[in-house]
Amino acid sequence: MMSADTSTAKVPPKRPSSSAGAPATGRAAKPARGGRMGTAAAPWLLLAPTMVVLAVVLGYPLVRLVTLSFQNFGQSQLWGFLPTEWVGFQNFTTVLGDSMFWDVVVRTIIFTVGAVVTTMVVGMLIAMLLVRVSGWVKTLINIALVASWAMPIVVAVTVFKWMFDSDYGVVNWLLTKIGLDFEKHNWFIDSTQGFTIIMALVVWGAVPFVAITLHAGLTQVPKELEEAARMDGAGAFKVFRYVTIPVLKPIIVMLATLSVIWDMGVFAQVFLMRGGHPEPEYQLLTTYSYDKAFVVNDYSMGSAIALLTVLLLLGVIAVYMRQMLKIGEVE
Repeated sequence: MMSADTSTAKVPPKRPSSSAGAPATGRAAKPARGGRMGTAAAPWLLLAPTMVVLAVVLGYPLVRLVTLSFQNFGQSQLWGFLPTEWVGFQNFTTVLGDSMFWDVVVRTIIFTVGAVVTTMVVGMLIAMLLVRVSGWVKTLINIALVASWAMPIVVAVTVFKWMFDSDYGVVNWLLTKIGLDFEKHNWFIDSTQGFTIIMALVVWGAVPFVAITLHAGLTQVPKELEEAARMDGAGAFKVFRYVTIPVLKPIIVMLATLSVIWDMGVFAQVFLMRGGHPEPEYQLLTTYSYDKAFVVNDYSMGSAIALLTVLLLLGVIAVYMRQMLKIGEVE
């Protein structure tokens, strides 16, 4: 036994050779350069179809809008009877020097602020109601919200025109029944009353999205924070002010910004409620630009007004981005 043990030599384990695919000692494995470039290019390749569609659908009209605003382009230039003439900032000087343009701007801002504030308040009230009602009532409210949201603008305008019709309107009939003198009352003789009805139409179509979004946000408010605030003696208003609103602030800022953009771009509601010919006291920036371009056939002037409207909307977006960055820094 002893001789056999001593005669048998122990073979040391072999080291893996470099040909087996292991890296050499002291050298780090380098990733393939082609693989890294492919990984970096993959997101851009996936976004390329969307970027091409946006460039075609939005890019070309925007470029055309900018070029027209610096030209003298009317019906004669459209049909080729006269050459297109570059006039620099003359169109903008004419628009900014027109008192009616500033009346339209002020009217648009007042209309937008009133519609946005009303939409946010009504949407918040409905969202808070959805949190407190039972399941089947919540389902019915959601069905009504989605139905009103999905209704085409033309149908909604037809309903509102019938409701406030001077001869057969149900609103005049109800007000007359309760003792008020509203028989054959024309709501659109006074632009303040008329714009109130148009604002109600815009709010009616915008509230569902705001209410459903705020309701989703309310479900994410921590119940522990609300209970702690109540234990500290805070009432319902203080809990809403100091607990609920800070949690919902990013959603509220987003919804308010989107509402401003949508309400500043309102066109169909005003255009259809006034039968396709809005009076001067019913002009907003969108309808005013449309009239200048397609009624007066001064396409360059209409483009200048539209471009100024785009710049105002970009200012709103800049404020939104600043608010979101502040919220991110606080968080």
